[in-house]
Amino acid sequence: MISIKVIDRVGETHILEAPTDMNMNLMELCKAYELPVAGTCGGMALCSTCHVYVESENSLSDMSDDEIAMLDSTFFVQNNSRLGCQLHLNNDMDGLQVRLAPESGN
Repeated sequence: MISIKVIDRVGETHILEAPTDMNMNLMELCKAYELPVAGTCGGMALCSTCHVYVESENSLSDMSDDEIAMLDSTFFVQNNSRLGCQLHLNNDMDGLQVRLAPESGN
């Protein structure tokens, strides 16, 4: 089990405990904890409704071409932007801190 800190859109901090042996991604974890992450495309890097800002120095996988393309057409992108659906949970993510990005159009 790992622990991930998620700061929601109103600034509330949530500590999420997550297994690393179920092939889950960050979007699925947030949805399991009923955080306001839509995940409309089901984790295909096609919608950006799981957009987060990574606020810690954990080792993360490189961005795929699909993730880069989606972030190129997304609102509120920063240098630390990632799609939660593309961040598959693993032991290197223990202690990860992310902040949910504003919803597009708000």
